[in-house]
Amino acid sequence: MIPVGLASFGMSGKLFHAPIVAHHAGFSLYAVVERTKNEAKIIYPEITVVRSFDDLLADDRIELVVVNTPDFTHYEYARKALEAGKNVIVEKPFTQKVQQAEELIELAHKKNLLLSVYQNRRWDGDFLTIRKLLDSKVLGRLVEFESHYMRYRNYIQPNTWKESVSQGIGLSYNLGSHMIDQALTLFGMPEAVWADIDSLRDDSEVDDYYHIRLIYPRLKVTLRASYLVREQGPRYTLHGTLGSFLKYGLDPQEEALKQGENPAMPGWGKESEEFWGILNTEINGLSFRGKVETLAGNYSAFYDNIHDALRQGAALEVQPEQALNVIRVIEKATESSRTGRCVTIKNS
Repeated sequence: MIPVGLASFGMSGKLFHAPIVAHHAGFSLYAVVERTKNEAKIIYPEITVVRSFDDLLADDRIELVVVNTPDFTHYEYARKALEAGKNVIVEKPFTQKVQQAEELIELAHKKNLLLSVYQNRRWDGDFLTIRKLLDSKVLGRLVEFESHYMRYRNYIQPNTWKESVSQGIGLSYNLGSHMIDQALTLFGMPEAVWADIDSLRDDSEVDDYYHIRLIYPRLKVTLRASYLVREQGPRYTLHGTLGSFLKYGLDPQEEALKQGENPAMPGWGKESEEFWGILNTEINGLSFRGKVETLAGNYSAFYDNIHDALRQGAALEVQPEQALNVIRVIEKATESSRTGRCVTIKNS
């Protein structure tokens, strides 16, 4: 088993890492940083609680460190963990700047350590279903792909770094990291990007809305998110030369984790039939319109791959270079929104 050290026990630690690591046969949740509280110890009595990130790094028994601290600390903490000889998983967004991501990748290569980014939404059930549909070519040649992630939060959340412009964050780095990663996973790096990024809530300091267009030959890719959408539309809309696919609803894994469930429970990641997507297409010359069962989501698959990479030398599913490209696209989208023009992306 791989001993894991968790750098914090906020929402990310409580929901997305501790339950998955603790119920995974290949890992042991060994230590958690809690500066003043002992919440993790109550839920996981067998763990060690340490009071600082430096204390976590000083423990030679820890093989893998999860940097799930506030976004603006990712670069500093990941660098310190790599310098301490630890393999590292970084929460999204990877870093705040391309240069920071490049430095971390170079350091990980130099020290021959694993470095990955927690792009867990590659294992959302709806995204897995879309990948299978595209692989099957049932839509023909894809011509339009739209991904929407809408929320309704018309107030400024108090006492959180996530609402402070001084921390250099916002919705484009938060949800944008997931949505751009999904698009790049499906279609590779775009030729250019156009974006409108804005703050629409009253008194908002950070961006809470974006409309991003990724430019590909003969393919229209649109990514949109907002905090001011009370009535939900489709999560995904795909159109091809043979047909269309529309999908409503959100992957159920996050809500299940909030309810205290874990991936070891029966039926994990399965979605209710009411949210299955609608496929309208032509198959072997015959028209078809009907529901497509959503594949079960599986956030544990990310950690399956991390275990196989460390113990068997398997290739990483989420490579740090891919996460760097996400930050590169976000930077170009920010430039596009600021200048009002389409910005070319030079593929590295």
